[in-house]
Amino acid sequence: MPLPFAFVPDYASSIFDRIALMDAQDLRALQAPLKQQYREDPTSAVVTLRASGRLDGAGVSCRVETGRALVEAGLHPATGGSGLQACSGDMLLEALAACAGVTLGAVATALEIPIRGGTVKVEGDLDFRGTLGVNKDVPVGFQTIRLSFDLDADLTPDQLGTLLKLTERYCVVLQTLRSPPAITATIL
Repeated sequence: MPLPFAFVPDYASSIFDRIALMDAQDLRALQAPLKQQYREDPTSAVVTLRASGRLDGAGVSCRVETGRALVEAGLHPATGGSGLQACSGDMLLEALAACAGVTLGAVATALEIPIRGGTVKVEGDLDFRGTLGVNKDVPVGFQTIRLSFDLDADLTPDQLGTLLKLTERYCVVLQTLRSPPAITATIL
């Protein structure tokens, strides 16, 4: 069983707790100059994010610098891994959980919808026969991914619907998974 992945020790605190420290006015003030800049100079809104890894870890692994910590990714136990290293599939789901949680928190803050706390849950189903080449008809990758929120809030059905709709609309990782970009791969 893979070990849980954590960026830094204080990451265990709820994203909702940190967002609660910011109100709608603070968020608007923070984002207003950026929005104005992007309107005036659309090219300044295009930012290239980067990730890299080193193949010098033990066994079949890749060391990835997250900006907060070094994460060593390795084989999932269902493909022969020990479970002592992070699984890239888990990291993908964690990225979705983090992005969706931050997005929901930002939407709630902007709309002044009070949320006391909550959790974000992401589950994905993989058939490892595809990954291991056991059955060529089984696709490699997640067949289904489920994203859910359990919120501690007294909200109307309309507020819940708005939160979900806007979170889905503005969550970068969710939208990337739903409409994948063109990806190139090379060996230098």
